[in-house]
Amino acid sequence: MAETNDLLQSLDQLGIELQTNQIAQLEHYCQALWTWNKRLNLTRHTDFATFANRDVVDSFELSKLLKEGESVLDVGSGGGVPGVLLAILRPDLEISLCESVQKKVKALESIVDEVRLPLAIHPARAETVLQDLRFDTLVARAVGPLWKICQWFQPCWDSIGRILLIKGPRWVDERHEAREKGLLRSLELRRVVTYPMVGTDSESVILQLWPTKRS
Repeated sequence: MAETNDLLQSLDQLGIELQTNQIAQLEHYCQALWTWNKRLNLTRHTDFATFANRDVVDSFELSKLLKEGESVLDVGSGGGVPGVLLAILRPDLEISLCESVQKKVKALESIVDEVRLPLAIHPARAETVLQDLRFDTLVARAVGPLWKICQWFQPCWDSIGRILLIKGPRWVDERHEAREKGLLRSLELRRVVTYPMVGTDSESVILQLWPTKRS
């Protein structure tokens, strides 16, 4: 109970109100993730305050941008952020996880089973998954710079509605790099949300990326 209270207190300090069952799921997720983290490098956020300030805040801000019932693919899920957290925060969404590193896939399968979430886990790169499946939205955090993401998904837009990216303060430099490489010529890029990184002087943003032809 003390651990749950620690998480609840951290969420209260952020002004994030969740259902009791959601808080319990987040706690179960943390315990499963941190157990696996002793074997694999999945996260640096190994206490409830840091988890809430970083992972929950990012996922919460992202969750507000998704429409009811959207199909969402979490690219490079790693330890499950933001995909697993989105599934907890927004059970109406159709969330799939995508991870190409097999050790991380095994951890994800165990974590999802522990939290009892009905999530599809694809043990492959997102580009391969998109050859057969279509998603309303792709979401990603810390999988690579903007120019690489543009390059990876350049051939895949017939299977993607849009991409939402969680980025830190370096996003302006990343936009410049992508423009310099000519990778934004046929794409629209918009900053849709800006919010403070708790405990720092920096800000996080969520960027939306989609083809110009759909504007």
